[in-house]
Amino acid sequence: MTSPVDRLAAAVPLTGRLVDALERGEWELPTPCPGWTVRDVVNHLVLGHRRFAAAITGGTPPVPRDDLLGSDPGSAYWSSAEAMLAAFRSEGALERPVTIPAGTLPGSVACELRVVEALVHGWDLARATGRPLEFPAHLVEESIAFSEAQVGRIPADRTPFGPSQPAPDDAPPLDRLAALLGRSVGG
Repeated sequence: MTSPVDRLAAAVPLTGRLVDALERGEWELPTPCPGWTVRDVVNHLVLGHRRFAAAITGGTPPVPRDDLLGSDPGSAYWSSAEAMLAAFRSEGALERPVTIPAGTLPGSVACELRVVEALVHGWDLARATGRPLEFPAHLVEESIAFSEAQVGRIPADRTPFGPSQPAPDDAPPLDRLAALLGRSVGG
């Protein structure tokens, strides 16, 4: 298993390339996240990047309902991603407890959660826009193993995921991860 920070550093740019490719008419497209548009998903990613960076560094987290994208969503994505990666790379960040809305977790677990977010929300953006997205299979398989171990530990009233959905046995790893976290991967 590779370092969670290395996996995060691999996943975030791949999702970021989808953000960079978005065109004007795509921001309001619906996504597999019920009630969320493409813009909502990207804003959610930026919120998470900033929230985790603040939790690690002791900064002030952003207000969840704010539009954090402004007029340059790509820059908002990349600057928030860089801040989050820098925070996770700081000395002792993976060993220290991090308090986020889901609770207080070891920094390494918090980092793994961000890997999963980058992967699954990258999948959401790819599905919404019809663009291809390929993460390295080993990266996704490690996130599947992590997610399978964690899903049952999250209290039902605090879970950010929908109930797991079926996926064909021969589905690509990213589809299996998305289904595990409540996405319908059929068709």
